[in-house]
Formats: sequence, structure tokens, C-alpha cells
Amino acid sequence: MKITWFGHSAYRLEFGSAVVMVDPFLTGNPVFSGDAEAASAGATHVLLTHGHSDHVGDALAIHQRTGAKVVANFEICMWLARQGLKAMDPMNTGGTTDQGEFSVTLTIAFHSSAQMDENGVTQDLGLPGGLVITPKAAGEPTVYHMGDTEVFSDMALIDELHRPSVAIVPVGDRFTMDGRRGALAVKRFLPSVTTAIPCHFGTFGLLAATPALFVAEMEGAKAKVLVPEKGVPFSL
Repeated sequence: MKITWFGHSAYRLEFGSAVVMVDPFLTGNPVFSGDAEAASAGATHVLLTHGHSDHVGDALAIHQRTGAKVVANFEICMWLARQGLKAMDPMNTGGTTDQGEFSVTLTIAFHSSAQMDENGVTQDLGLPGGLVITPKAAGEPTVYHMGDTEVFSDMALIDELHRPSVAIVPVGDRFTMDGRRGALAVKRFLPSVTTAIPCHFGTFGLLAATPALFVAEMEGAKAKVLVPEKGVPFSL
């Protein structure tokens, strides 16, 4: 699997013929300096953890350029459909959908999920979630993208059910857990994880600028921390 991080919680996962964009906040992302079209070229799927604008991001534009199917909770899919989304696979917490080369499960997360219109009116967009992405090909890692969340003990059930070897962990504090609690989540509740990738830090002034606390708290853990360089692909 080839993975590219674009800052914040935005990732591109490539395996087999699948090109999966997760929470593709590209346009307007202050730490993304690349080209949004190039970053999402060839996308087959867009997966969304929740409805905040810094996670939905370019989902509709990517769909319109590439025909990528959007996989998200029911409320987000219907909200995007009113804006022109044609290919979607709505789901909800606990559900698993078959996407051909992989399956995706929507897990619980502790956060919120909404959009605010130009008049300041907030529209609820269902429950926030995490994503378990399970490729069908032998040898490809199962990835648990936590979305935006606080640590919770039922992460242990996610590990028991799905055995992810890769965890993408929000560590920026204020809107999610910080590095200490992110490390606790991996070390105590996710024993299957061998690679932990921090995200959701340093995007805005309100977030922790670096993942240093997470890296320090993970010292000596079984899982190894991988802090990717933005826009540079790496393989797992």
C-alpha cells in the first residue's frame, strides 16, 4: 500500500487498482501546498469520517473530476447529493460496505459532525465516525483512520474485530485527543497496530504545532511511529 499525507487528516491510499482519498481537505488547507487535482488524480473512492468542512473538503469536486464514489454516513451522502453527488454508498455506525478491492467499516468516534451555511445556520450531518479500511488482497495492511475523536475504551473492540496494523491517530488537542491520550489509545487498546501515524496537528494555530508529545509518549511501545512528510508517498 502506498500512502500519501496531505496535512491535517487528508490521506491518499493506493493499493491494487483502488485510489482512496480519505477526508480530502485540500483546497483551503493552509498546510497543503500542492495541486488538488494532482493529489486526487485517478481517485476511485472518497471516504469521509464526518461532516466538518475540514474533512469533507474537496469530496464533491473530486467526485465531479474523477467519478469517485463517496462513502460516508447517510446524512453526509444526502447533503452532498443535493449539491450534485451522483455516486455514493451511504452507511452508518457499525456497518460495513464492500467496495470491490476493499471493505470499509464505519466505527464510533467521539466528536461532532455539522456544516454551517452562509447565514450561520448549522446543519447536523449525523454521527462522526472512524474508518476501518480492509483490503482484500493478501499482504495489504488494514488501516484504522480514527477520524476526530477522544480516546475511548471500545477501541479495544475495534482492534478485536478488525485487527488493524496501521492506525491514523489525531493528536492535535483542543478538537481531538492530544498526543498523550493518542499514545494511550494505541498502547492500551490497539495491540494489533504496528505502525501509528499522527495527524490533525499544526494545521491551524489552535492545534498543537507538532506531534512531539505523541512521539515521546510512544517511546518503547510495540507500535512504531511514522511521521510522514506532507505530499511524499511512503509504502507499508
